[in-house]
Amino acid sequence: MIAIGGAIGVGLFLGAGGRLNSAGPALVLSYAMCGIAAFFVMRALGELVLHRPTAGSFVEYAREFVGPWAGYASGWMYWVNWAMTGIAEITAAAIYVHKWLPDVPQWITALVALAVLLAINLLSVKLFGELEFWFSVIKVLAIVVFLFVGVALVVTSSGVGTTGNAGVHNLTDHGGFLPNGFPVVLMALQGVIFAYSAIELVGIAAGETENPRKVLPKAINGVIWRIGIFYIGSVLLLAMVLPWTLYNGDQSPFVTVFSALGVPGAGDVMNAVVLTAALSSCNSGLYSTGRILRSLANKGESPAFTGRMSSRHVPYGGILFTAVIYLFGVFLNYWVPKDAFDIAVNVASLGVVTTWITLLYCQIQLRKRAKRGELERPSFRMPGSPYTNWAAIGFLVLCLALMVLSDDWKQQLSIALAPALAVVLAVGWKIIQGRRRNREGVEA
Repeated sequence: MIAIGGAIGVGLFLGAGGRLNSAGPALVLSYAMCGIAAFFVMRALGELVLHRPTAGSFVEYAREFVGPWAGYASGWMYWVNWAMTGIAEITAAAIYVHKWLPDVPQWITALVALAVLLAINLLSVKLFGELEFWFSVIKVLAIVVFLFVGVALVVTSSGVGTTGNAGVHNLTDHGGFLPNGFPVVLMALQGVIFAYSAIELVGIAAGETENPRKVLPKAINGVIWRIGIFYIGSVLLLAMVLPWTLYNGDQSPFVTVFSALGVPGAGDVMNAVVLTAALSSCNSGLYSTGRILRSLANKGESPAFTGRMSSRHVPYGGILFTAVIYLFGVFLNYWVPKDAFDIAVNVASLGVVTTWITLLYCQIQLRKRAKRGELERPSFRMPGSPYTNWAAIGFLVLCLALMVLSDDWKQQLSIALAPALAVVLAVGWKIIQGRRRNREGVEA
């Protein structure tokens, strides 16, 4: 439920609206392609976790199968992912609340959301788990309700308000299945990758699970097919229930549908649900970054403060460190409220792609070591390895390449930041190595 809850966030509940408006019904192809990549990432993660369950997750796997520098770099890139994802989530929460309180500035709502989630994460791991479970239940129930309502509307060709009848015809009417061409579908991949991010949370949570070797294979397989249904099925139904031209990035497409039904309060109920979804994913981000930063701090690769643990087993140092960055998101909502969400999503995508490539490559190395007899592969294995690994890695590199070719300044901004991030990480690693050599010299 934590993996599903982390993944079903604003990437689907808010981002799908703007992408439907630009790519049309063919957006479902983007979700299908990214869904296949997500499947292989999850199976690679599953094999790695069953090899050695750890709360440090892929940071520890990168360290073991690639080298110390890879653990350091992947940990910080994952932190960048969740730091920017959290900004996107609190921005989405502010956008949702704007529907009810249009006079309240967006940045104030974002600040309130951050304060509430920070308090939850600092109290206890148990409270986080309980709340995230129920957050996930609400989101999953909302998606299931939408799927049933959507299928019923399409099967019966029912009229949806003044927008015409729902049906398969909406996939090809209004300019066709590819109204703006296939290149737009490819350009949407980067945003869709972001929508699938957080499924890897199950690997981090496994380190704090009582019996991961028993629970994890079932959890991973369950996440894969549920995400497939929820994401691909939802986008397909959205495109069939209403003409794609009626969706936009200023409102959740699910709210658009339920508001069009004409049922009093239906749109407001769905808006409350998607608000819960945004808070849930941000909650997951604070949880995961706290663990990742503690893992880095234990190796001397992040500020010592980020490794501090409370008596309730909450890594409060890492959580507070991430929350400071979330404050930047509050300022972003003050400066550029209309662009804050897209800026955060585009930068976060760099971290998502880096994390996924790391997991896929680590599984390749695990397989090589097993063939040399250095370790035993778990029975739950990556299908088609190593060929499927390289195919998925190639796809993820393509997503980055498409960002370079994009004429969207927000995507270009994120790519422009990539070299800067690489330089900061390289300088940081040199400093860490220098300190280690000095420490070894003093001890000697």
